[in-house]
Amino acid sequence: MKGFSDDGPDLISRREGGAGVIRLNRPKAINAVTLEMFRGIDRALDEFESDPAVGLILLEGAGERGLCAGGDIRTLWDSANEGSNLGRILWREEYLLNARIAKLAKPYVAFMDGIVMGGGVGLSAHGAHRVVTERTRLSMPEVGLGFFPDVGGTWLLSHAPGETGTYFGLTGQPMTGPDAIYAGFADAVVPSRKLAALREALLDLGASADSARVRAAIAGFATGEATSPVAAIRPRIDAWFAHGRMDDIVAALHRDGSELARSTLKALNEKSPRGLVVTLKLLRLARASATLEECLAREYRAALAVFASDDFREGIRAAVIDKDREPKWSPPRIEEVTPEMIAPYFASIGADELVFD
Repeated sequence: MKGFSDDGPDLISRREGGAGVIRLNRPKAINAVTLEMFRGIDRALDEFESDPAVGLILLEGAGERGLCAGGDIRTLWDSANEGSNLGRILWREEYLLNARIAKLAKPYVAFMDGIVMGGGVGLSAHGAHRVVTERTRLSMPEVGLGFFPDVGGTWLLSHAPGETGTYFGLTGQPMTGPDAIYAGFADAVVPSRKLAALREALLDLGASADSARVRAAIAGFATGEATSPVAAIRPRIDAWFAHGRMDDIVAALHRDGSELARSTLKALNEKSPRGLVVTLKLLRLARASATLEECLAREYRAALAVFASDDFREGIRAAVIDKDREPKWSPPRIEEVTPEMIAPYFASIGADELVFD
């Protein structure tokens, strides 16, 4: 992109025209985010919010593969094995940043081209102006790592139409650009070949940019594409995932027996049973929550419990370290997950509770 080199620091932030541009700059890692990058984004927001010459803030990713493949889970795995407190620190600062992005006074535009996963969702989908493309593949596959959809994912997923959020959160299936709009994670589809021109149009808005002018600029490049694959199968998803217990969801899929039901069961069977039960409860609690912050505080409690769990280390080992794709979950079956096992994920953490300004 104009104004940036292909190398340099992991995070680049600078003013261009009337925009404060934040660029995730780890293309070889699909811009996976580290603790220092989160801190750099927070500092950039301080600078851009106070600069009268900045009318809007633009988030983008380096390289051709995607905005962001999530957090740097290899480092978290090392930390969990060493018994350090990186998870406690990183998730606290990340979740506070997610909440901040949702409340920014200046327009915040996210280019969600290509892969957008996990922590990348937290940096983009809480923004005011979220642009996807025909290349977008947005997903929250954390249950496959013994985790759950965090970074405010439980808030976003719980507000998707019907049970589509439950479906995406439990299966980790990717959303297309139109799916992301349908589910409430994005606002407009812009062809990837037009992103550079849209970028220039946004920079040209100048210091007087406001949400209305930003929306109009994006609309000038948007396709209006609204054909969401998940919307077409929503009635079946709603029937399967309307239950409050994983056992009942699995039973409903077994009863259906269709090819789609079988493929959905296969996706669930690859996930951590404990992670599935925790995720479903988090989603149901989020549905009754009043604010994103309430969900983030609950996610933080659960994240600390996950960080200490065998499933988290095992999920990352199987997916990232050894790459054998054969995690040994504990327990191995959904019906073996007891209320006592998941209680710590929802227990008060006292002085460590996440508090928002």
